[in-house]
Amino acid sequence: MQKVSLFGYGKTTKALAKVVKNATFYDDKCLKPFRDEDGFMIKPSNEFNPKYSCLEISSPGISPSNTLIKISKNLISEYDYFADVSPLKVWISGTNGKTTTTQMMQHLLASKGSVCGGNIGTPLALLDKDAKIWLLETSSFTLHYTNKAAPNIYVLLPLSPDHVSWHGSMKDYVNAKLKPLSFMREGEVAIIPEAYKDTPTDAHLITYKDETSLAEYFDIDANKVKFKGAFLADALLAMAVDKILFDEINYEKINTFTLEAHRQEELRDAKQRLWVNDTKATNIDATIVALKRYKDSYIHLILGGDDKGVELDELFEYMQNLSLKIYTIGSNKEKLSNLAQKYQIEFTTCKNLSSAITKIDKRLKKDETALLSPAASSLDEFSSYMQRGNEFKNAVRKLKFST
Repeated sequence: MQKVSLFGYGKTTKALAKVVKNATFYDDKCLKPFRDEDGFMIKPSNEFNPKYSCLEISSPGISPSNTLIKISKNLISEYDYFADVSPLKVWISGTNGKTTTTQMMQHLLASKGSVCGGNIGTPLALLDKDAKIWLLETSSFTLHYTNKAAPNIYVLLPLSPDHVSWHGSMKDYVNAKLKPLSFMREGEVAIIPEAYKDTPTDAHLITYKDETSLAEYFDIDANKVKFKGAFLADALLAMAVDKILFDEINYEKINTFTLEAHRQEELRDAKQRLWVNDTKATNIDATIVALKRYKDSYIHLILGGDDKGVELDELFEYMQNLSLKIYTIGSNKEKLSNLAQKYQIEFTTCKNLSSAITKIDKRLKKDETALLSPAASSLDEFSSYMQRGNEFKNAVRKLKFST
């Protein structure tokens, strides 16, 4: 009987264990073998022996430098395992906006038999195999390990530095995102940024420069879409797939979509001053998008966290042309303070998020914007970007009239 090894005891592999026969987990956090409540065996990583494994499937987040990955002989991705299932597959990837784009696409296509999952929501192993369409938010981690599966439609949002320490370089990160193009066939469609128009592929390639070029190519009237800025691009890409598959443009339907929390989420304090929770901006491109949206007002920007070793000069070069002050938090606050001095941008170093909010509260005027858009991961001080955003919102709601 084929023995399958699952690397990491997480959401993806736990779902796989329910459909893969004779599977054993190997996890770095496991100190001694045990069976979980479903009867599956979990063993320490150092007990994995590739000689006795016929197939290895890794949790996407496990780094290529991990010993389990290095000694594997038959490693595939979750996507590879389900490469031959019948639903039409749409993969959505990119640095920012892929979650919203996927959710918007599901909003448009649910009535036509689509289900969504992948990097958000439901793992592939638990998706309905009889569904007509799989909409999969796809991470660069998954793409790195995928060497067989390919989408029927690939939607790629713009790329900017992210997960560089995991991939090893920006070039490797971009290569992972472009990898599906090499597996796609004639008759399949890829919608990608114009910067990557020379990427070899047998798929029909549609490239775009910005929201205007997207709208023009697919004959969509952007003025009839209620979303603006980065959210407009997300909506247009979702509508583009609806048009490719069903030759339909449904303005009424897309305009009923409700944005999720934590991405440019606006709230007002007791004095009706504007605070923006953009905690999901975990890289510089996402923060620049937020800054562009509020550039017409003076911005009090809360910046910082775990930046994963990314160079941040591009962000500071952009901020030189804005009216703002930076409030640095997180493990990279010293790095941010040094950059602020280098680019002569006003800043103050804060003990934590709460301290930053207190400092801003004393200065914020009614025509100004307080923006949490960290350009960094939250995991240095929080359990998730959602916890960071919720703490921000709760603190703002508690602000009193007095200062």
